[in-house]
Amino acid sequence: MIAIFVAGGFALLCAALATPLLIKTLRLRGIGQQIREDGPQRHVAKAGTPTMGGVAIVGAIVVGYFAAHLRLGAPITSEGILVLISIVGFGLVGFLDDWIKVRHHRSLGLTKSGKLGGQILVALIVALGSRYWAHLPASITFVRSGALDIHFPTAVWVIFAVLVIIGASNAVNLSDGLDGLAAGSSIFAFSIMGIIGYWQFRHFSVYGVGSGLDLAIMSVAMTGACAGFLWWNAPPARIFMGDTGSLALGAGLGALGLEMHLDLLLPIIAGLFVIITLSVVIQVASFRLFHRRVFRMAPLHHHFELLGWPETTVIIRFWILAGLFTAVALGLFYADFLSLGQVVK
Repeated sequence: MIAIFVAGGFALLCAALATPLLIKTLRLRGIGQQIREDGPQRHVAKAGTPTMGGVAIVGAIVVGYFAAHLRLGAPITSEGILVLISIVGFGLVGFLDDWIKVRHHRSLGLTKSGKLGGQILVALIVALGSRYWAHLPASITFVRSGALDIHFPTAVWVIFAVLVIIGASNAVNLSDGLDGLAAGSSIFAFSIMGIIGYWQFRHFSVYGVGSGLDLAIMSVAMTGACAGFLWWNAPPARIFMGDTGSLALGAGLGALGLEMHLDLLLPIIAGLFVIITLSVVIQVASFRLFHRRVFRMAPLHHHFELLGWPETTVIIRFWILAGLFTAVALGLFYADFLSLGQVVK
């Protein structure tokens, strides 16, 4: 338990202290956000705000995770390392994307094929490692093995795992459009993952997740890193996380869901990110098929901005939705535990 608090505390302090130093460095080098011309007009004023703040987030996660294992007896597991690989790997892809944007002073970074190729490579490494190093079963579950198991051939499961990691990564990326929206919403998701991971550790005989404690440490380290960054990212943001942060956080969320055997619960935990992603899918499909837009602008948070909601109103209400989704997910997880009855007594 102490290791979990150490992970969160170190990650929070690291992010909170490193972010202002990063802001100062980026300002001195003139590295700022390029605003898309097709976005809400009120965002034009944000042009030039330092970006690539995800560097501080990823660094804080790494520091928090390893700090928790120093002389505290918590073992480093293959599952924990694989989640870390997904975070750092996708963070590097996002960093390249962000760097191209600021270097060439444009709102577009890597080509679509280049960005997707990098994501597939990292996700494939994590998926294969999960199957052959961490020995995850080639099945998808709801909250534990034995509860709604769906078995697949290894190749199919690997493809599924790659899609989960990439999908979660891009879902958080799409949510990173308002000051503090992605960071604040991620705190809810990772906090719940931390609770679930610790519960799996305490009830290994029920869940069979030997890495529960390590994954709880990782989850809380990610929570702390987001909280420390949010101190500087809250509206009006002094720095943006950029793709460096959003892709890394999303990949970490997807990888945690796989390693914890929460494949089918993950869409509920990440319910807000799923809704925001669906709004983009619906908008694109509607326009291509019927040449009509369902929303004034996608992703969904921009739709409410154009309806006249102040940015802070959208952010806080979306945070509330994120909290409700994670509360429902935790309730379902615990309800399944209670349904076991005498088995767990």
